[in-house]
Amino acid sequence: MNRHVAPSIETLPFSFDRLDSLMEAAGIDVLIATSKHNVGYLLGGYRFIFFSTMDAIGHSRYLPVLVYVRGQADHTAYVANKMEGHENEVQPFWVPNFLPVAWGSVDSVQAALDHLKSTGTSGKRVGIEPSFLPINSYQMIADAFDADNLVDATRVLEDLRAIKSPAELAVLKDASERITDSMQATIAGSGSGDTKFDIIERLRREETNRGLQFEYCLLTLGASHNRAASEQKWNDGDVLSIDSGGNLRGYIGDICRMGVLGEPDAELEDLLAEVETVQQAAFSKIAPGTIGGDMISHAQGVLAQQTNKACTDFFAHGMGVISHEVPFLMTNHPVAYEGVDAIRPLLEGMVISVETTMLHPRRGFIKLEDTVAVTADGYELFGTEGRGWNVR
Repeated sequence: MNRHVAPSIETLPFSFDRLDSLMEAAGIDVLIATSKHNVGYLLGGYRFIFFSTMDAIGHSRYLPVLVYVRGQADHTAYVANKMEGHENEVQPFWVPNFLPVAWGSVDSVQAALDHLKSTGTSGKRVGIEPSFLPINSYQMIADAFDADNLVDATRVLEDLRAIKSPAELAVLKDASERITDSMQATIAGSGSGDTKFDIIERLRREETNRGLQFEYCLLTLGASHNRAASEQKWNDGDVLSIDSGGNLRGYIGDICRMGVLGEPDAELEDLLAEVETVQQAAFSKIAPGTIGGDMISHAQGVLAQQTNKACTDFFAHGMGVISHEVPFLMTNHPVAYEGVDAIRPLLEGMVISVETTMLHPRRGFIKLEDTVAVTADGYELFGTEGRGWNVR
């Protein structure tokens, strides 16, 4: 379970100076954050457990709102669900203005607007998260400030999260190690005749028992490339690809490992070695100052030299609070966004998911996905266990 551990203002994962600088560059005076991931991040790594896996309640939805006025941290307010008052009693939030008054998307925004009015900030340019703002909430903000004064603050918050603090890196490393341990235990505990449903449920229990909040499992067995849960059974000689994300205190570990029911033959050893060769090529270019696109190009160049290049693909993306965040290194590959950071240097503290996938026509889905932190002198791999064939 992700426990609410309230940080002091000094231990937040970001600095107000950096937030102010990013807001000023974007022309934003007031920030109204409404996504669960960004609100949680701004609160120091928090997620209200009651709405952790859902939003809807009654006729509306849970909509946490964090309001920040540039250069005035003392005016920060968190508009919370009424039940979050109990959370604050146990571990007080750092915000000077805690407002546990809301049950839906209208009353939460109304409380935020009332707070802003009390601070005298009406008429300022307001940063919002359009993809995480219900239409009735948006309309209230637009009416209060004029739609022409609303600015998309998505990139501001992405850039703020891009550089992880040492504490954040420690959580991501811990999450990755718990996932790899869970995967190895799942493979060891599974066997011939187990269905994909059985194996996924076993992984869910293993991750939960290790304190992770299970997010998903994408699983393939045998020659199939289908990663959906099903009644398909694991049979002798079949490969297994297990790809899962687990959430630890608001941060996601994202790993893929391979298993095989019986000893891997020479062909399987060679196929996984090809995948590993591409992974290592990418790792070799991860360091502060390296242009993100250069790392991508190098890995793709090495992939082009592999025997099974026609059925193999390489991908890399930033990760942390969500599974795809800064740096955005590739355009629409496979997720639909622009690779705007491909021309920018990697920075110490960034975290990257590096993945190479082979869709072999006879042997199946063969993939490694690793979590890599950019360090002062290169990189550090998180969750290193089980990168070869995990034999059952």
